[in-house]
This record gives sequence, C-alpha cells and structure tokens, in this order.
Amino acid sequence: MTFRIAVGGIHTECSTSSPVLMRPEDFRVLRGSDLLSADSFSFLDEADVQPLLHARAVPGGPLARETYEGFKAEFLALLKAALPLDGLYLAMHGAMNVEGMDDAEGDWISAARSVVGPDIPVAASYDLHGNVTQRIVDQLDIFAAYRTAPHIDVRDTMVRAWSMLVKTLHSGAKPGVAWAPVPVLLPGERTSTEDEPARSLYDALSRHDAVPGIWDANLMVGYVWADEPRGTACAVVTGTDKAAAEAAAAEIAMSYWNAREAFRFGPVTGALADMLDIAERTETRPVILADSGDNPTGGGVGDRADVLNALVARGFQGAVIGGITDPPAVDACFAAGEGATLSLTIGGALDPASPSADVSAIVVRLDDPAGPQERQAVVTVGGITVILAARRRPYHNIADFTRHGIDPEGVRLLVVKSGYLSPELAPIARPNLMALTDGVINQDIERLTNARRQRPSFPFERDFDYVPEPQSSARWI
Repeated sequence: MTFRIAVGGIHTECSTSSPVLMRPEDFRVLRGSDLLSADSFSFLDEADVQPLLHARAVPGGPLARETYEGFKAEFLALLKAALPLDGLYLAMHGAMNVEGMDDAEGDWISAARSVVGPDIPVAASYDLHGNVTQRIVDQLDIFAAYRTAPHIDVRDTMVRAWSMLVKTLHSGAKPGVAWAPVPVLLPGERTSTEDEPARSLYDALSRHDAVPGIWDANLMVGYVWADEPRGTACAVVTGTDKAAAEAAAAEIAMSYWNAREAFRFGPVTGALADMLDIAERTETRPVILADSGDNPTGGGVGDRADVLNALVARGFQGAVIGGITDPPAVDACFAAGEGATLSLTIGGALDPASPSADVSAIVVRLDDPAGPQERQAVVTVGGITVILAARRRPYHNIADFTRHGIDPEGVRLLVVKSGYLSPELAPIARPNLMALTDGVINQDIERLTNARRQRPSFPFERDFDYVPEPQSSARWI
C-alpha cells in the first residue's frame, strides 16, 4: 500500500541578541519538485510524497514577524491543498525566534496539526540545539534529533524520523512522545559530541533505543543564545510504551544533569590576545583560530573585525580570514576592480555595535557567481588576506577557500568565524584554537542578558536540586 505523506518545514536558529532581523532573502526555499530533487531529501521513498515548502537559513537574528507569517501562510495553504493525507513529516531546527513570539516552532507545528486533524501521524526531526516545549510535544507522534555536534548525522536523523513515520503507517502502531526538561543551558562549544562527557552520553542513547517499546531516544542541549522562557536542555523519547518512554526520558535527563559540571571547551580556548600569542609562537601550520563570538552558524552576525584589527596591530604575516560579511565593502571592491588599491572600511556593516577596521586594501580577486547577493571579494591588508562576503555565510569547508585559490593547509594562520571546527577543517588544524571573542553569541554565557529564561537554570544558578519529571504528549493514548 502506498501512503500519501506531506513534507515541509522551516529550519534556522536565532540569537535574540542580534539586531539583524531575518528576511525572506535570507532563506533558501524549496518548493514542489525542487524539494523532491534536493539531496537533503533524497531519502523520501515508500510513499506518495507531497512536497510543500521547506525554508532554511544560516542562523542569525530573529525572523521579522511578516517573514515568518508569510512562510507559514504559504506552507499551510500548500498543506490544505495536499489533503487528504496519511502522514506529515516536518524537517525543523527548533531554535527559531520570531518577533513577538516565544515558541515559534510550537506555533508552526500546532498550525500544521490543526490542518491535518487529530488522526494523522506527524513526525518531526530537530537539531539537538533546538528547544522543546510541551506545546510541541503535544502535537507530535514521532520525534528524532541529531546525535552529533558538529552535525554529521543530519541526513541520518531525517531518515530516522521518516522511517518511523513509514513504520507507523505500515504497522498500524501508535507511537507517542515523552520528554523530561533539564534546567541546564550550555553552548554547543562546551557540549561537542567529539569530547567527553557528551560523547558517552550520546553513545548511550542507542542502548535506550533497544528497549522494547522505545523507538528513538534523544538528548537535546537546547539553544542558549535566545533569552526566552522555553530555553532548556531535555530528553525526548519516541515509543509505543508510555511507561518505558517516560523512564528512559528521566534516565537520560538525569545523566545530563549529573554531568553538568564536567563540560569543557574542546580546543585550546582563551582571550583573543592569548590565542594570537600562541599562533605567533607556533611553527606548525595551519593554526586555525575560531572567532567564536561572531560565528554565523550559531546565530552570530558575521560582520565583526575584531580579529582583523588585532592582526593588523601585530603586523601579522601569513593570515587568512574567512570571512567578514560586508556588502558595502564588496561593492567598493567590485567598483575598483582587481588589482586596485583602495581605502576600505571593513566590518560593522550589519550591526552598528560591531567594530570595523579602516585599512588600505589591495583587491586580489572578485567572485560573482550568481548576482550581487552572492558576491565575494578577496583583499590583502599588509600580510593578511581577507575574504569579504556580500551575504552572511560561514567559511567552514575546504572549497570555501580553494575557490579563491587559497590552500587552507598551506597558510600560517586560518581564521574562521566558528565555535568548534567543522568536520572538514578540524582534521587539518595544527593546532585548533578558539578565541573567546565578543559578539551576539558570546561564549561567556553566565553574563548574558537573562531576563526571560526559566529560573533556576545551570550555569546561571548553581545551588539547587533537580529531579526529572517526565511528561508525555497529550496525544498519547
């Protein structure tokens, strides 16, 4: 029997400290046949798939309310047009913030549930840095989240959610979701699954999967840079045995609580000046330095020039910075042309609070792959090479540099706006350093604005007790 399943969703994370609102142009939107042909959805099978809308953006500031409402209205119209359905799969992130809204995913998922009705199973996949609420759990039958950070199991997680949905339809089983909030909020850089204790905590999830009546166990770190009431770590379990799922959620939650004091940064970490001192003394290459406070894949603006200013002040030779988002600077480089020398202000183009650098720069390469928004310019400032981007984006892949004729393994110092390094850059780092720089995702989380998060919550408070209180979906029969 072939089942009719709709697929769609919205995927991004948002720092509430960022003043740069997301707009429609910040999203890559897949609709219809484009969704079906996308590599990220190539696993869709065993069903009559009804592609709706999937909007995904590099993390950043909150969504402008009209942007969110526009995507939601289009998604719901397509969902209504796809009825009748046997199932719905939502590919989400979980850390989206929308102007004037505390639980954006809860709003989106609830609206979808209201369209499909109470009898259709709904599955969702999440980033482990997403935030979960009872409202979200009450709308779902199936939940799966990433188990790696850096995220190397994105497709595997989507397949897990999809496979459980197909299993439900073929078998007639009625799974449900249980969860247990944990009053802990730590940044991803302290909870990488490459390091202990996170590695062992996530390895243990497969043991819960093997328990009869449990289909899928998850540990959510949550998203710390959104000052909103729902921010929390939690355990989330999908299964057919309510008691077993609640017991597993409680055990996973308690394991995270018990490990809370053990989480540390994986790479060598410290103040920018100290990290640059190490870089200057180090003879191996490339030293890779993460500018952690301005990381666009965590919600940073990506336009700060702190590290550039520090390198210029030291007269550093042989550094590559990839990259700084600055549309006016890119436009000025294109107007001047390759080979031109010009006075350039770099940085501070998106967030007025971001520091800039006033420099004399030589334009060495112009890249115009797909119109003004995708332009990049490569300039040299003394012995420093800087890649400038017209659009907010990370530089986390080898190809981001080789595209411009830069071999990242051959440079003395490679600076990227990142936290933990990407799976492509981490293996070549000799060594990997992380600078505790300023920005809207500052790693000094104990000093973040904390007006609306639930209290108490570790590490904002430390002297309190915790006992897991697992809760199940209101849908669970």
